[in-house]
Amino acid sequence: MLAAAPHPVSVALAPDRPVWGGGTLVCRAIIEETHDVKTFVFAAPSPARFSFLPGQFLTFAFDIVGRSVERCYTISSPSTVDATLSITVKRVPNGVVSPWLHDRLRVGDRLRARGPDGQFTPVEHRSDRYLFLSGGSGITPLASITRTFADLGEDCDILFVHAARTPRDIIFRDDLARLARHLPRLRLSTIVEDPVGEPGWAGFVGRLDRDKLAVIAPDLASRMVMCCGPAPFMAAARRLVLAAGLSGDLYAEESFDFGDAPNPIALDAAPASGAGTASKITQIRFAKSQRSFPCDPGMTILEAARRAGVPLPFACSKGICGTCKSRKLSGTVEMTHGGGIRPREIDQGLILPCCSRPCDDVVLDR
Repeated sequence: MLAAAPHPVSVALAPDRPVWGGGTLVCRAIIEETHDVKTFVFAAPSPARFSFLPGQFLTFAFDIVGRSVERCYTISSPSTVDATLSITVKRVPNGVVSPWLHDRLRVGDRLRARGPDGQFTPVEHRSDRYLFLSGGSGITPLASITRTFADLGEDCDILFVHAARTPRDIIFRDDLARLARHLPRLRLSTIVEDPVGEPGWAGFVGRLDRDKLAVIAPDLASRMVMCCGPAPFMAAARRLVLAAGLSGDLYAEESFDFGDAPNPIALDAAPASGAGTASKITQIRFAKSQRSFPCDPGMTILEAARRAGVPLPFACSKGICGTCKSRKLSGTVEMTHGGGIRPREIDQGLILPCCSRPCDDVVLDR
């Protein structure tokens, strides 16, 4: 049973090889998924294996026309395959990185990446009954989780709901149908806004709404809901499932585009004696490493740490992924996050340094 295993979806198939810990990746294959979505398969240049949890992502560094940019892409392949890993990327009109990947990257080319990172995984959100809600290319982490469950023979009850514009925009359509034939407790439901091009379309038409959700998941309140997609899709899905009686503790979401944080939430991470961030330089101290550094007014703790050369893991820098999550031992911060931390974690003294600005001197358990 998934919930009983300590690390049920991280499998070392070749423990004699070292684990890839970030650095160079070599493109080994490129697969056309739809008219505007491609999967890029990577391997390490040296004999190394990949170790990650399904649902996690990598942060890629690109040099495009002399400009250094970073993008986070979810791993779409299962964690049971450790010789290669894949990302699946939708071309964004007028984008910077996705057109470059689609038009310029070739088999044999090399990229640099770090990670894996992220907590949108079945290890973090344990259950034996799931409702997966995905929109567009937000399907990638949920596909990785489903593929991993299938490889491991996990007997999970999964309702997988995917929303797309048209049938030709459905990513992994054939692969998910194949998985459903082999996993008796995996049930797929697809919603398209317009069934153009497929007169015999048998799925739902329109957008995810209360009536469709009631038909697909009448037992919604007893399931762990994992949602990924564009910000408007996730906002609508969140409202629907909570209105249907789902407890907030049974809802998790992940933005597939860390450049577009949905509905940032501003709050004090602990009761503050004064209002607002500090108007003078504050001191940040890492208790375990005994490193201290100054933080200018208005600067986040992550920005101050990077300026001081103090290591602090991060990925999205927007309060979404949870990679930098740290325990605050003392002090007060003002935190504006995009969903990468839960209310109960905040109550336990955790913060996201990437989106936390100190109100006074702060000590972190790092």
